[in-house]
Amino acid sequence: MDKDIDILINPKSLALFISKILSKNKGNVSKNREGLVALLSDTIESARKKAESSLMSHGNGIRTARSISEFQDKLIKIIYEFITQNVYLPEDQKDIDRICLVAVGGYGRGTLAPFSDIDLLFLHSNKLNNWTESVIEYMLYILWDLGFKVGHATRNLDQCLELSKSDLTIRTSILEARYVHGYKDLYEKLVKRFNTEIVAKTADEFIEMKLDERDKRHSTYGASRFLVEPNVKESKGGLRDLHTLFWIGKYLFRTQALDDLTKNDQFLTSSELNSFKKAEDFLWVVRCHLHFISNRDNEVLTFDKQLELASRLGYAKRPGQKDVERFMKHYFMTAKEVGNLTRIVCASLEEKSIKKDPAVYEVLDNLLSFRKKDKTETNFYIKKGRLHTKDNFSFNKNKLDLIRLFIIADHDNVLLSPEIIQSINRSLKIIDNDLRNSKPANKIFLDLFSNSREPETILRNMNDAGVLAKFLPDFARVEGMSLFNLYHNYTVDEHLLKTVGFMSKIINNTLSQPHPFTSNFNAKLDNKKVLLLSAFLHDIGKGRKQDHSILGSQITEKLCNRIGMKKNEVSQTAWLVKNHLVMSDVAQKRDLYDPKTIVDFASIVKNQKNLDYLLALTVADIMSVGPSIWNAWKSGLLRTLYNETSNYLSGDKNKSIENENNCIKAQDKFKEKLSDWPKLLINSYVHRFSNNYWLTTSIEQQIEHAKILKDKDSKNISLEIYSKKNTNNNTTTITLIGPDYPNLLETLAGACSLYDANIIDAQIETTIDGIAIDTISVSRDFQDQDEERRIIRISDCIKKSLSGELSLDIEISKKFTKIRYEKTFKVRNEVNITNEFSNNSTVIEIEGRDRPGLLYQIANTLKETNINIKSAHIVTFGEKANDIFYITNLFGEKIYTPEKLLLIKSMLLSSMEENT
Repeated sequence: MDKDIDILINPKSLALFISKILSKNKGNVSKNREGLVALLSDTIESARKKAESSLMSHGNGIRTARSISEFQDKLIKIIYEFITQNVYLPEDQKDIDRICLVAVGGYGRGTLAPFSDIDLLFLHSNKLNNWTESVIEYMLYILWDLGFKVGHATRNLDQCLELSKSDLTIRTSILEARYVHGYKDLYEKLVKRFNTEIVAKTADEFIEMKLDERDKRHSTYGASRFLVEPNVKESKGGLRDLHTLFWIGKYLFRTQALDDLTKNDQFLTSSELNSFKKAEDFLWVVRCHLHFISNRDNEVLTFDKQLELASRLGYAKRPGQKDVERFMKHYFMTAKEVGNLTRIVCASLEEKSIKKDPAVYEVLDNLLSFRKKDKTETNFYIKKGRLHTKDNFSFNKNKLDLIRLFIIADHDNVLLSPEIIQSINRSLKIIDNDLRNSKPANKIFLDLFSNSREPETILRNMNDAGVLAKFLPDFARVEGMSLFNLYHNYTVDEHLLKTVGFMSKIINNTLSQPHPFTSNFNAKLDNKKVLLLSAFLHDIGKGRKQDHSILGSQITEKLCNRIGMKKNEVSQTAWLVKNHLVMSDVAQKRDLYDPKTIVDFASIVKNQKNLDYLLALTVADIMSVGPSIWNAWKSGLLRTLYNETSNYLSGDKNKSIENENNCIKAQDKFKEKLSDWPKLLINSYVHRFSNNYWLTTSIEQQIEHAKILKDKDSKNISLEIYSKKNTNNNTTTITLIGPDYPNLLETLAGACSLYDANIIDAQIETTIDGIAIDTISVSRDFQDQDEERRIIRISDCIKKSLSGELSLDIEISKKFTKIRYEKTFKVRNEVNITNEFSNNSTVIEIEGRDRPGLLYQIANTLKETNINIKSAHIVTFGEKANDIFYITNLFGEKIYTPEKLLLIKSMLLSSMEENT
């Protein structure tokens, strides 16, 4: 225990203070408790500050956790003795029920984080009597008054053993039991009987239940160890996984010491034990610091806490990588090492027949033995569902097998044996430039992208074993790399592996998510190697100074040549990596009904095959960013862009947008759909709209607008707000038709902000006679009834704002007083204005930190510049917002005047800076 903490518990000083408390309160039980709590509260606060200072000094997490646990022991002893010597004296009772204070759970392990819960077992000898209950109750009240969260149980020996038979939590807590104070013989009897009556008879059951419990926990806290805001304690690769390994080891070998698990390499080798200790200490460093900076029990490494921890731990930034990203790479590489240890131990347990069905494996082995084995597989054999190496095998003499064995395991659908996993770990150093440049090795690696059963699984196993990073040094650069933003849910290497998985599903036509593909689309994807490699390498250039798409394309070209791809395959794979963001950007940021959008995009993709492959890569990429990123709206945008570009490339003038640059044809199509309308009415309606409306608005929207406008005119209603649920892309369309108020888009945006509705698209149109038709699309976030209520509230808010009954400025300022992560993420405000993206409109692209009311603020500023907004496209990438506006001057023309463009830009930047 640290001396600077130990000195805080000075028995003589405490005895003096306690004597004064007792003398002052003259036997008043309540006052005595208050006095002791006041005395110990100051001691606890001082101890925590000392512990934090010590951690900052020596940087040892385990040492800090043990010190805090030992301090807690002393505290509990003082409280117990205070009660039994001054409040409830044992000699006052004829039948004394002996008590032993036992630490269980994390406290039982002798390690505590600064604000962790305390788990206590009050172990007593006889049936509970008044004295025992009074002592325990008084003690708990003091601990609660001191601010501790206490998990507690009061049981005798028989109750502990009986409950541990059926309750895994109780059984685990007793496994961790540690004597703190009181009658030690009770504790010793508990441990002895627990080992002989419970542990000795239930090892298989315990391990099975613990591993199942682990799987459920991973499902709750995230099945990937590479989630960018991990739970240090509960997430995959966290402290709880190490605890689970230790529990299993203790249960199997009935030991209390971690070091005992290396005897004869029966559970862990010496090297694995060192890895265990190193990982455990780092995770404890992170956990203790996290508690200190949060000033509470907090296990989640949120982005704001990551920044503080990176600074505390002294990480420095490097070119292309922030200090916080370097810290999180260390964290994720540690989590990966925990995963390696877990995999080795679990494989070993199965080998020793602890978690398996022998009959199943026997049948499997027999089936596999009838397979015709390739001569390259002579170094391996299959037993009990796992791949083994033959006697006297060495990777030093068979380097190619370090790559080949993963393909064999995939081919036969078996797992790797523990000795192979351990042998790989010891042999990573032999993966050198000779092997990397070996034609046979590269052929094996290339074949996994064309002939394997599960390419994602193979690559994931290679990555877990450390082979992938050694064989592909550029992959090592992104291994465990966390991008410090709200958009990406996973580390870069995890994202790449997931992208390969989604690409495989697209190729095999097995996607379960909504997607933009036709039923026979996968038939067009005729080169599996190109598609899977582009998925695997599309972000390989991240974390460096250069544009990651351009650098990634260069890395891809070099690697694809190395592994022996054909020249045309190399160029296409490199092209896909270079342009992997283009289709997503165009679909989400451009007006897809503007002919120039399609013409410009088609000039990039050039041919149908590039378009097909780029759509597949775009979908796989977005789907693998995170579970909430892909949605039906994005699917619809990509489908529209794909179909229109495909039509343009094919030269089909009947379908192509480019050919529909004829307003008369668009109007004729509209008239045909409403042929039941009087001819005079429909002709007058058609002439109320500009040419741009007929060219850029879908026929479905045109019909909807016409019916709403007709209804409005017949009822002589000034303002009509109409909403429609779109099941195909999970959005709601809100259409406002009424007088052309100067602040219409601003009002729509403000009302949506107040009710947390995410606007993802907006179309603005004004008829020749001054009627505004503004349409916005918002994502549906609730069940149907709740969503409809929200839309009604938004509509009411719009009406009240336009009538002057409600001030949006005041309501928005009241609602959004504080934004989560406001200071965590710094996004530079940028405004770019161009006349290159559209033949009819000037395009403004705005980038800044996303926050509630941003669109309202931008629309408010644009209103003051006296321009017309034709459409708005709202894109959010985590903390970064991209808002794109198609605008014209008041005469419906593009804006060319440099002074006007500069004024618009400066007003927008000024407004955004003021409200940042």
